[in-house]
Amino acid sequence: MADLFFFGTLRHIPLLELVLGRPADALDLQSGRLHGHGAYAVVDQVFPTIEARAGEAAVGLLARGLSDVDLAALNFYEGGFSYDLKPVEIELVSGEVAPAQVYFPQPGLWEAGEGWDLEKWVRNWGALSMRAAEEVMSYQGRMTAEDIAQRIHAIRIRAAAWLATQAGSDAGERDLSRDVVVHRHTRPYLNFFAMEEMDLQYRRHDGDLSPVINRAAILVGHAAAVLPYDPVRDQVLLVEQFRASTFIAGDQNPWIWEPVAGLVEPGETPETTAHREAMEEAGVTLNALEPVSRAYSSTGSSGEFLHTFIGVTDLSNVRSANGVAAEGEDIRSKILSFDQLMHAVDTQEFRILPLITASLWLARHRDRLRQTAGVSD
Repeated sequence: MADLFFFGTLRHIPLLELVLGRPADALDLQSGRLHGHGAYAVVDQVFPTIEARAGEAAVGLLARGLSDVDLAALNFYEGGFSYDLKPVEIELVSGEVAPAQVYFPQPGLWEAGEGWDLEKWVRNWGALSMRAAEEVMSYQGRMTAEDIAQRIHAIRIRAAAWLATQAGSDAGERDLSRDVVVHRHTRPYLNFFAMEEMDLQYRRHDGDLSPVINRAAILVGHAAAVLPYDPVRDQVLLVEQFRASTFIAGDQNPWIWEPVAGLVEPGETPETTAHREAMEEAGVTLNALEPVSRAYSSTGSSGEFLHTFIGVTDLSNVRSANGVAAEGEDIRSKILSFDQLMHAVDTQEFRILPLITASLWLARHRDRLRQTAGVSD
């Protein structure tokens, strides 16, 4: 049996229940303080850290009598992030001093910022962290904590995308609690992308439930694609990079000309992503964004949801950009006139739908964009 003191996100009872896989009323939980320490937000992260600081006291939750199964779950959830359990003494609200252990980060691992506030964290990051934790804990026993730590950023991207999809869609005339029955839900694959698989039934158009079917989906996240367009020069900018997926599919030329694109990071809007990716991939500052479409890229196999834009910009002095090396990007760009762009569409030269979609939208709205820019034909 073990007694652990939680100073950070595991003070959020729904998250603690999810990680342990059992309800809080089955746990011995007491509020307390760890004197000589404080909990602080980690700079550029969505979780806190703890540091020894004179005169401070870290508020937290003492969980007593945790089983070996509980400890294994907690070590899996926390263990991949270079946290180690260390013994401390906790002052409980009753005045009792109780021995416990705390997950301390390795020295110098995180940069501490302002004091951490649980309620603020719950408002801003609680739902995302719950969704991410659900995926994380599904891999316990199949992957190591270190494996999860290497993939946690992608997990959080998918969690943010799932929440955005939930908030941005409705069932219409359907009642999902009645019209879709899930018999089994598994996660057979996790790396940069993930795959989820279900045995399910759905309500057919004749009113009956379908037979039980097995289906899987590749989960990527939300993405933003932007085609930079200079209305004064009537030019667009494309980027080219190697795409492993097309190579794996058997394409003999897996270097693809595309619009600028990237995954929407947690806390970003698709518009913010479009601006960031335009600078990272093409060295372009966008002056304005014109929304083109919001749609799934392939409903037959993928949950990727794509926000496509035209980015109004000045292409007279594009600085060199080659992508983010840490993400394996090696990118070159080229500038096409509008006529060259449409010729490539007509001759089916392009092999990626967001570029074709953005090009056709531009053909419909080009005159307006040029008039707004003060260009008269």
